[in-house]
Amino acid sequence: MAMLTEEVGEVARIIARRYGEQSEKESDKSKDLGEELADVLFVTLCLANQTGVNLQDAFDKKMKIKTDRDKDRHQNNEKLK
Repeated sequence: MAMLTEEVGEVARIIARRYGEQSEKESDKSKDLGEELADVLFVTLCLANQTGVNLQDAFDKKMKIKTDRDKDRHQNNEKLK
């Protein structure tokens, strides 16, 4: 769990500095957001494996819930057009 928190923190740092209000440090400019997101995914997959969670089933179930609940939610959101 600590590793997941660390990896999510690295993603948050890139997002905050590259796309948010904070200025990006020169040392952070070479960091690859895709690679950091992949690290989060890898640790998540490891946690699922270690705890016996079928992540595919859980993902499919969650996507159905979100699709049913939110199918009309963003239709009039100007920010998404």
